[in-house]
Amino acid sequence: MKDFFKRSEHNYLLPFVVVVTSVVALWLLFFAHNSVLSWIKASVEEKAQKAEMARLQRELDEMDAEIKDLRSNKDSLETFARERYHFAAPGEDVYIVE
Repeated sequence: MKDFFKRSEHNYLLPFVVVVTSVVALWLLFFAHNSVLSWIKASVEEKAQKAEMARLQRELDEMDAEIKDLRSNKDSLETFARERYHFAAPGEDVYIVE
C-alpha cells in the first residue's frame, strides 16, 4: 500500500482517500443510528434514571417505616389520621389553617 501512494501517477488518490475516510468516520461518529452521540445521550439518560430509582427507593423505604410505625402504635395512627385526613372525634371541632 505504501508503494501504491509513493508512485507519482497515484498521488492524486491520497487526498481523495483521506477525505472519503474522514467523511465516513464523521458520519459514523455523529450521524449514524448507533453513533457516539447516541451513546452519550443514552449514558446521561441512564444516570438520570438510576438517580430517580434511588430517590424512589428512599421514598419507599420511608413509607415502609411509616407504615410499620402506624401499624404498631395506635397513638401515631390517630395522630396521622387527624393531621393528614382531618379526622375528628365526635363532638370535636376541626379548624384547618393553610
